[in-house]
Amino acid sequence: MDGLFFYSMNEQIIEKAVFVGIIRPADDERRVKEYLDELEFLAETAGATGDKKFIQRVDRPDNATYIRSGKLEEIAAYCEENHITYVIFDDELSGMQQRNIEKVIKCSAVIDRTSLILEIFAQRAKSSYAKMQVELARYNYMLPRLAGMWTHLERQRGGRGTRGGMGETQIEVDRRIVKERITKLKEDLKKVDRQMATQRSNRGSMVRLALVGYTNVGKSTLMNVLAKSDVFAENKLFATLDTTVRKVVIENVPFLLSDTVGFIRKLPTQLVEAFKSTLDEVREADILVHVVDISAPDFEDQMKTVEQTLRDIGAANKPIYVVFNKIDAYTYQPYDEFSLEPKSKENRTLDELKNSWIASEKAPCIFISALNKTGIEKLRNDIYKMVAEIHAGRYPFNNFLW
Repeated sequence: MDGLFFYSMNEQIIEKAVFVGIIRPADDERRVKEYLDELEFLAETAGATGDKKFIQRVDRPDNATYIRSGKLEEIAAYCEENHITYVIFDDELSGMQQRNIEKVIKCSAVIDRTSLILEIFAQRAKSSYAKMQVELARYNYMLPRLAGMWTHLERQRGGRGTRGGMGETQIEVDRRIVKERITKLKEDLKKVDRQMATQRSNRGSMVRLALVGYTNVGKSTLMNVLAKSDVFAENKLFATLDTTVRKVVIENVPFLLSDTVGFIRKLPTQLVEAFKSTLDEVREADILVHVVDISAPDFEDQMKTVEQTLRDIGAANKPIYVVFNKIDAYTYQPYDEFSLEPKSKENRTLDELKNSWIASEKAPCIFISALNKTGIEKLRNDIYKMVAEIHAGRYPFNNFLW
């Protein structure tokens, strides 16, 4: 990807970033601030450090510059005075908006949430398959934004010059090269997809469970506990890109457990498209284990994001078992009985939260700490019952196993 539009955040040299969001009339201000907090976490994952957040109330985004000129000038002055490297917008910018903003704000890069997530995926991709998926997503993002950019893409062709005539503009050359690269990547990915589909079919009809959830909720840690494996896990967003599958046996009942890429709000459509084969593990699973970070203030919003993503990829009709993780990190604010304000979710104790979810009967659920292994035995027992039921129906003559 050398010489392309995307900027690489150096993990060795920490550079400062500011974040920009808008509040529309129908928006919840608290939620917008949570989105910007998450955007800051994304930037930190990519290697930058958060400095300041800017929010503007608008009826709708400005077609030319996304935010109004006054706020734009304010951000530009702040960036110059404080030596800001990155200005990151929470919504996706059009190519025209980005170019117009860059004319006012003088910093290393003006980027949006989509390009930031793509950058993180590029940093996290380890296997050649994941790297191809990310590269495809980045080219698809780049294609409509080539105008006005000098990308020097012809270097990647490996030849002298181009097929175009003397009248062909640089943007036309770049656009053609990007399209050719997209076509080549899609062909290469199809070959790998067929190999992966064959691998899945070779597993026979073993019961399959897939861990799904928002990014950084502890799926990989839970995978390690259940499968007694060493899947990479750390407290950063998108620590896992490649799907990991492990065979697990509980009380003589075998099944396959897969750890999949985490979801996030405003997940770029380019990534959903590029990772569609990776997400086949989710679509073909018998049971989805939805892991939730109960310590996150906005965990319910995160759950809705995951549920919507499952609908988007055609996996919403699967049986779901909800695992509320990180109870060791759960905190609450004692409710003031003299307050006139209604009790919020921050005022609920963990027991109150447990009772409310169990009583709602939305889905079978359990509250655990994968880190401290609290509740793991009950989780294993619940999984055993679910898998054994499916296994009994699939292998009716092997019921003696349990």
